[in-house]
Amino acid sequence: MLAVARHEHQPAGVPAGGHAISIHGVVKRYGSIVAVDGLDLEVPPGVCFGLLGPNGAGKSTTMRMLTAQALADEGEISVLGYELPRESKQSRLEMGVVPQLDNLDVELTCRQILMVFARLYRVPRGERPAAIERALELANLVGRADTIVRELSGGMRRRLLVARGLIHRPRLVLLDEPTVGLDPQVRQELWSLIDGLRTGGVTVLMSTHYIEEAERLADTVAVMSNGRIIAQGTPVELVRAHAGEKVLEVYGPPDRLAEVSELAAGNGWSSRRSGPAVAIMRAETLDGLAPEGALRPANLEDAFVALTGEEIE
Repeated sequence: MLAVARHEHQPAGVPAGGHAISIHGVVKRYGSIVAVDGLDLEVPPGVCFGLLGPNGAGKSTTMRMLTAQALADEGEISVLGYELPRESKQSRLEMGVVPQLDNLDVELTCRQILMVFARLYRVPRGERPAAIERALELANLVGRADTIVRELSGGMRRRLLVARGLIHRPRLVLLDEPTVGLDPQVRQELWSLIDGLRTGGVTVLMSTHYIEEAERLADTVAVMSNGRIIAQGTPVELVRAHAGEKVLEVYGPPDRLAEVSELAAGNGWSSRRSGPAVAIMRAETLDGLAPEGALRPANLEDAFVALTGEEIE
């Protein structure tokens, strides 16, 4: 895990002792489909909080409700001390949003897009040029300030989305699948940018389905499945609680792996198929019946699969 900067001041808009985000008993239905089912979530100020889950877990729906793009059918939502949806306009002015889908105007330059959003977020006229330069520098786009968006690479466009969401210096940033569809090198660049937000005391709520992203960036991770949070804690806490300290990986042909899976099931060992191997959790507790294999430290992916039964990138 990367080092985390802790902040003593109270972010603007958050009542003393309060949470940047507070969700209680929230339900969201789309016809017969329950996308979010009795969700409870509290995000303290000044941290990076990760929502981890597979597609369809309810992460994006939760993000849309926090911006009042979708309205909860039941429950209560408070963002930066504002009640939603009644005070959603005020909360939106004090938060930044980086959507999952690229919705940039491809006919404008980076500078023009940032100018438009500086006005929308009511950055004072005299402060706009400095705000735009600051956002360009943060996103490493100074050299591309006057480039039309359609000429930018995918990674540059994603960085511009982040810069756009930070133009007004929000105290809370919502990142919905911030690196989806990006290659590993560009993803690393975005991770550095996201991690840097905390040094300024910004609260970050990040939804993702990338295990490494949550493990690298988030102070706290909440695992979502079927519209609910099924586990929450630091990455280390989740690994220890649900996967143990060591994992035994047994390699071999399909018939050998089938035997190992049967052996694990018969002995009540938590296991899963992991590529060309069977991974057995809590290997540090196994007795002499354990098959031969390679030991490795347990990780967040092991914990996730143990919790949800689903493979995830």
